[in-house]
Amino acid sequence: MTTQDHPVDHELVQAAAHVAGTRCRGDNHTMAAAARARDGRIVTAVNAYHFTGGPCAELVVIGAAAAQGAYELETIVAVGDRDRGVVPPCGRCRQVLLDYFPTLRVIVGSGDGIRSVPVSGLLPASYVWADHQLDAE
Repeated sequence: MTTQDHPVDHELVQAAAHVAGTRCRGDNHTMAAAARARDGRIVTAVNAYHFTGGPCAELVVIGAAAAQGAYELETIVAVGDRDRGVVPPCGRCRQVLLDYFPTLRVIVGSGDGIRSVPVSGLLPASYVWADHQLDAE
């Protein structure tokens, strides 16, 4: 497992920041995510906060990408509203991102220190769901 940084996709960060600044309203939508599909498309989404544990922006962007026929994501970033900047994915999102896209890069950090790292680097010694499934017969 390598944690070597990759070049940061600044266009992706800008897309998420734009959505966070223009589409996040009130307490229901406080985070935006942007993901780059393998074909180069950028897909964006916002979270759906709810006290029962509504989905994070990263999870919503997975569904939005699938709805647009983009099933292979290469890079993802989340940005908070009110100019909070890049926000790393929570533990649940890290696990889902790893299971759906094992080679995904995730943009993390803040200010001039943002960097792109493999999702596997965010979950050292991780549990990979697919590795523990019984073979289908």
